[in-house]
Amino acid sequence: MKADRRTLLAGSAALAATGLLPRPAPAQSGFGPQRHGFSAFGDLAYGPDATHFAYVNPDAPKGGTVALQISRTQGNQAFDTFNTLNIYVLKGDGAAGMNLTFASLMTRALDEPDAVYGLAAEGVALSADGLVQRYRMRPQARFHDGTPLTAADAAFSIMTLKAKGHPLFAQVLRMVEAAAAVDAATLEVRYAPGRSRDLPLVVAQLPIFSQAYYTQKPFEEASLEAPLGSGPYRVARLEQGRFIEFERVADWWGTNLPAMRGSWNFDRLRYEYFRDRQVALEAFKAATVTLREEFTSRDWATGYDFPAVRDGRVKREELPDATPSGTQGWFFNTRREKFGDRRVREALGLLFDFEWTNTNIMYGAYRRTASFFENSPMKAEGLPSAEELALLEPLRALVPAEVFGAPFVPPVSDGSGQDRALLRRADELLRQAGCRREGNVLRLPSGQPFEIELLDFSPSLQPHSAGLIKNLKLVGIETRSRIVDAAQYQRRTDAFDFDMITRRYSMGPTPGEGLQVMVGSQAARTEGSSNIAGIADPAVDRLVAAVLASDTRAQLVTACRALDRVLRAGRYWIPMWYKGSHWMAVWDMFGRPAIKPTYDRGAPETWWFDAERARRIGRG
Repeated sequence: MKADRRTLLAGSAALAATGLLPRPAPAQSGFGPQRHGFSAFGDLAYGPDATHFAYVNPDAPKGGTVALQISRTQGNQAFDTFNTLNIYVLKGDGAAGMNLTFASLMTRALDEPDAVYGLAAEGVALSADGLVQRYRMRPQARFHDGTPLTAADAAFSIMTLKAKGHPLFAQVLRMVEAAAAVDAATLEVRYAPGRSRDLPLVVAQLPIFSQAYYTQKPFEEASLEAPLGSGPYRVARLEQGRFIEFERVADWWGTNLPAMRGSWNFDRLRYEYFRDRQVALEAFKAATVTLREEFTSRDWATGYDFPAVRDGRVKREELPDATPSGTQGWFFNTRREKFGDRRVREALGLLFDFEWTNTNIMYGAYRRTASFFENSPMKAEGLPSAEELALLEPLRALVPAEVFGAPFVPPVSDGSGQDRALLRRADELLRQAGCRREGNVLRLPSGQPFEIELLDFSPSLQPHSAGLIKNLKLVGIETRSRIVDAAQYQRRTDAFDFDMITRRYSMGPTPGEGLQVMVGSQAARTEGSSNIAGIADPAVDRLVAAVLASDTRAQLVTACRALDRVLRAGRYWIPMWYKGSHWMAVWDMFGRPAIKPTYDRGAPETWWFDAERARRIGRG
């Protein structure tokens, strides 16, 4: 399985205007009480007197080094190279780990669906109309050069990301009207009427930049100069495109805050880059990489039979993953005329034999993806409920009739790799869409030969694509798999210059603003957005708005299920596969808490270097 191609903000969630917390601070004029955190629907697991999160070891030792690879991206980050340390703009391929060099106003609790707690801000109050937040900045917050981190820096950061940031940030922040410093310790953020429930939490987790630093540097430029940060790590050294290493800030002001205690314990974090998965696996065997999440079923099944595994120096385990699996597949670029007809897209989807692929290539390790909210209560199943119908009925004229029945599920093949019944059905749909066969060539309604380019930057999925390409050929579609370097891939996908690409979209437990970027009509027209399929559907937009306007979790689940039905009816992608777990391989030199956070793997954030274990395996 491939990791996310783009992740906007890990765990982006939402603000609720209700839900009192224990022992609130006195209210400001026109504002509710100052609170130490907030969540989507007002519920918090930790009170203001909590000393640490339950899934950390508050006394974890600091020290040692962990070496890993990037497995999730945000902003302009790429998986196999980097040429800039500015990950928050469209230009360049951003380096791994740069988010760790910046603090945010608040930070997530990884055992709650969407709660955040104070980091650079010690608390926040909300206006009666829900359109203004006032953050109280923490007096000890500092940038790495010792200068104070103030409300002016936070305001500058929010407005700069809105005006000049990567589209993944700028689009989400469009309903932030203003952010300004009332004084050095008070940040005021104003939202436009109708702002989404999710937006204030997105703002709470944005990186805070030094305004003074960026008066001397253009924010939107790519650069290998490490920007002035304020987070738990700073850049130590790097070699462009090969590795980047971070050192822990020993006197970091946030170390013992309740939301940070027991986290980020390694003295050094090093991210290694490889253009080839097999080379990366060999690097793990040599302990160049010491903590690895495996995404390839073949390697997990056959690639870990080496001496360090057999003698126990390397441990393998499967960690449960309670987060929604989202959706992964080959996505069509519907901006291109050949993919404009829903019947064509469905026909192409019928030509992927998942059952054969899972058995013969993936060792039976996966389940077929059907939903945009796979592995979660938000997945639509069966007939729409009365609550779903209340959202769908006003859209009846805009959506296919199947939306009001059971949701679309990819058919189960006979496992032969060439299911004749599915081939016949695909051929029938293509003919209905106006395509015609001339010998071995399928022609589009325009008369042009139907040709497809599958674009990727890694050959790892070529074995999985081979059966699809073969079946496409059988119906007369000439398909080629093209592998380009990561930089070219990024440029082409940002500009929507492709026929089909693979992508996995992750979903948080409380989907919100990220949906606008992933499936919203405005994003379909915005270069660099995550709406790679070009989904521009007024029904989808209205259901996304319903998700964002949900006042309770029950309403959220209902709206997501309705949205899922419409998206699945659109046949925007050929669904691939998922599994609800993390495959982890580690050199046995780390300690970890007894409790894993519910909504994250917890590594490396909550782990630590164990000197005694390292000595036992000869790595001390």
